[in-house]
Amino acid sequence: MSQIALARGHAPLPSLNRSLWAFRKEFLWVGAFSLVANLLTLAPTLYMLQIFDRVMLSQSEITLVALTLITALFVAVMAFAEWVRSRLLVRAGVRFDEQLNTRIFLATFEANLEQSRADNAGSFSALTRLRQFLTGNGIIAFFDLPWTPIYLAVLFAMHPMLGWFGVGFAVFLATLAFVTSRLTSARLERATTAETDTTAYLGGKLRNAEVVEAMGMLGNLKRRWLLLYKEHAGAAWQAQERSGQAAAFSKFVQYSQQSLILALGAWLAIRGEITLGAMIASNVLMGNALRPIGILVSTLKEFSQARQSYQEIGTLLDKYPLRAAGHTADKVNGQLELRQLSAYARHRDQPILDKLDARFEAGEVIGIVGPSGAGKSTLARCLIGVWPGISGQVLLDGTDIRSWSREALGPHIGYLPQDIELLEGTVAENICRFGELDSAAVIEAARRADIHDMILRLPAGYDTPVGQAGKLLSGGQRQRLALARALYGSPALLVLDEPNANLDDVGEAALARAIRELKAAGKTVFMVLHQRNLLALADRVVVMADGRIAQFGKLDIGGTSGQLATARVN
Repeated sequence: MSQIALARGHAPLPSLNRSLWAFRKEFLWVGAFSLVANLLTLAPTLYMLQIFDRVMLSQSEITLVALTLITALFVAVMAFAEWVRSRLLVRAGVRFDEQLNTRIFLATFEANLEQSRADNAGSFSALTRLRQFLTGNGIIAFFDLPWTPIYLAVLFAMHPMLGWFGVGFAVFLATLAFVTSRLTSARLERATTAETDTTAYLGGKLRNAEVVEAMGMLGNLKRRWLLLYKEHAGAAWQAQERSGQAAAFSKFVQYSQQSLILALGAWLAIRGEITLGAMIASNVLMGNALRPIGILVSTLKEFSQARQSYQEIGTLLDKYPLRAAGHTADKVNGQLELRQLSAYARHRDQPILDKLDARFEAGEVIGIVGPSGAGKSTLARCLIGVWPGISGQVLLDGTDIRSWSREALGPHIGYLPQDIELLEGTVAENICRFGELDSAAVIEAARRADIHDMILRLPAGYDTPVGQAGKLLSGGQRQRLALARALYGSPALLVLDEPNANLDDVGEAALARAIRELKAAGKTVFMVLHQRNLLALADRVVVMADGRIAQFGKLDIGGTSGQLATARVN
């Protein structure tokens, strides 16, 4: 496979190569059983030679029985070797899938976090295609292909004309396979890319079905989708048509060679240059020699897809390797410091945040305000270490937050994003973050978010499914449920991005009460706010403007305008 990547002008892919190299023992055993199977494939040929050239002349029934029993034994061993190598490949495929599926899951998550891929689930389809090829007829043909010269050598031993005839057909089929691969691979790649784009486009629109229906956008979207679908279908049709033409022509060549080699053998037998047994055996040997090439021609589509899948998976794994073991601590205090923090986005020249410096003490409640586009939500994501493109540092308890183990740090962080999206599952599962269900902690978080009574009124209480992205709940219910998720386990650091966006007066009062409780418990809380009702709870306020901290200090409660005291950045 690495040779394939190099032939296409790509650098080797160390991560995937190492995964494949781990299965070298299985492939060596497959090669060993292929040796046995291909050696014993000669048994029927030798049997024919003996029948026509010895038994028919001697009329010996004992010799016939002995040869038949021996051949039957050899054929049984050959069938066993074929079965074992097929089973080895299937089991290796299962292990290959198990070894890579978790890595692909994690790498796909990283890619999604960076928003760098249109179809983040496509790599699992690529893994399936690669596994199917590695366990199918195509890979078996690769193991049988080295035996083609041996079969041709036996034909040469029978008669040079038979050998050269076999070489000619082998070269012809190999050339056909090469030319067809060059002609179809580009079409197959275009078809796969078009399919990915079509699926991603349709999935995005289905997630917003209510908006589409309400504003009558379905017709416009359908026309755009049809254009993408026709492009995908056309590319797929062209690739399949070319592959079908190659497979049909390959079958024509194979059927033709069977008749032609038999005719050549008959001609040589008439001239007395070979025996009748050799004439029959040459046909079988020719079939054995060309069978792997014929299989490769018929599986060109699968081969091209496997090659593309190999490159796609390898690129993904190399770009997003496994995270190293990160920093852990028994206790998180919640003290944060920004050092020359800048944040960047794809396809944007100017930074969203530009060299921020600030220090926030543990146990503080910090309000973050500013006009739209000032960088408030980006700052919130940087504070918890989920914004991918940053320079500078965000230090949590003196350690760069990117150096922390996310598994260890996660329970100490509560995050309420601006765009609430719950995960498909029950209310309780969403609150406990799909971890081990602690009923007491779930109910406590729900009470602190003032959503406990509402949950009890749901059809199945805490076991009520929320639906995909929480669509079975109202916007206010999703907001308060997400707040309960953020409060679960009493995390040391909470970042709430517009926490009162969908709340009524009762919900906002409950939110204010929860923030007071967090402040009393010594938790560090950041609130991104447009409506400044909750600013009175803040110890200090950050005013953002054009990606910079314009003001940072205490809120002047005595002022009628609610302006900030002009404090210098600490």
